[in-house]
Amino acid sequence: MTKIAATDLEKTSFRDYLELTKPKVVALMILTSIIGMFLSVPGMVPIDVLILGNVGIALCAGAAAVINHVVDRKIDLKMSRTLNRPVAKGRVSPYQALLFSTILGLIGMAILLVYINSLTAWLTLASLFGYAVLYTSYLKRATPQNIVIGGLAGAVPPLLGWTAVTGEIHGHALLLVLIIFAWTPPHFWALAVHRKDEYAKAEIPMLPVTHGEKYTKISILLYTVLMILVTLLPFAVGMSGWLYILGALILGAGFLYWAIMMMLDRNPNAGMDTFKYSIVYLMALFIIMLVDHYFI
Repeated sequence: MTKIAATDLEKTSFRDYLELTKPKVVALMILTSIIGMFLSVPGMVPIDVLILGNVGIALCAGAAAVINHVVDRKIDLKMSRTLNRPVAKGRVSPYQALLFSTILGLIGMAILLVYINSLTAWLTLASLFGYAVLYTSYLKRATPQNIVIGGLAGAVPPLLGWTAVTGEIHGHALLLVLIIFAWTPPHFWALAVHRKDEYAKAEIPMLPVTHGEKYTKISILLYTVLMILVTLLPFAVGMSGWLYILGALILGAGFLYWAIMMMLDRNPNAGMDTFKYSIVYLMALFIIMLVDHYFI
């Protein structure tokens, strides 16, 4: 180990380990998990399931995020967005990170198996494997459709929340998964367009790198339309009411506006603006769905 690396490791802090878990991403996942829990029952979710279920899911999601840091540590150094990540910079060694990931994953799985149910535990493990192994280690570097195929792993939190409460997979829970699955490509491709040169430098075959910006922007627009149509399904099957459908249409119109702005290519920051809006969009959509469930 070099003196610089040794010095960096000595500076390892709690914040470095917290950053490894991608807390902002996990927080959005847990929001959808919590809402999946509440949508699964007409009344209140048992408080022990609400707390322990989401702690277990969050720990497992954090474990998968840590593996992402380890696998991507070399390409992270080539991108400004990820340049200062703890493993990439050497503040946390790959061994330390993998040990941390193992501890988080084992505790999370133990909580889910002991206090929740085995279905939720194994679905969570499958999701962790899909993101940390299939997507991060293979798909991300293998195909420009990486985020489409791998997006399923990140779409399951509302299903996990649902099964944590009910112990069964329900069609309505799968609709929630489908919404996030359809949302993921336009969400991530918008960022990929903004960071195209960095992905090219890192030799990651994101869609704008392999097929160009114009093709990607068309894909974003088409997927946005598909996503809006998918968000109508909860109303169509009687899962949600008029407040939800009104909110879904208004939020969808906003997403469509930004997708069109990207197509027109008049705003150099349209990609990042679309990416930021997409995060607000998903949070607002699920919150409106929850309000509709209890108050309408």
